[in-house]
Amino acid sequence: MLLQVILEGLGLGALLVLVCAVGICKGAVGMVHLYSPAVQQRCVKLGLTTHEKIKRNSLLFKAVCVPGYISYVLVCVYGINGARSFAAGFWQLLVILSVMNLMDRLLVDGYWVGHTNAWTIPGTEDLKPYITAKDKQKKWLFGTVGMAAIAAALARIMMFLMEN
Repeated sequence: MLLQVILEGLGLGALLVLVCAVGICKGAVGMVHLYSPAVQQRCVKLGLTTHEKIKRNSLLFKAVCVPGYISYVLVCVYGINGARSFAAGFWQLLVILSVMNLMDRLLVDGYWVGHTNAWTIPGTEDLKPYITAKDKQKKWLFGTVGMAAIAAALARIMMFLMEN
């Protein structure tokens, strides 16, 4: 079962990478809502985008990704794997979300953003690294504590729904 849950986490991570690839397919400015305010401001100043487009893309990203990722993990854990208790749901959700978080931190942030030019926005190179040490600390903290909290909340919601 653990191997299956890890593979499901890799699937969720692959979805994240796909979303990112689509988001930057016409240039990294398409995902500038994920960058720091300084980079966003520079992109607006350079005429690469507008504050309205940044806000719209951010809302669209959240409206599509958050429900999509939640649906994916719930289908995997409760639909496919058949979890029926809080503990079974929690550990599976936590593993899936943690594997995705590791892929995001190491593959996307660490390698793709940090060591390739795919996420470079012309005219903002002086603002690199786009993901600062402080940003990395926040992401690692959220990725550990936050994913555990999300897994617990989703497992509790599912228990409530299955009881009623």
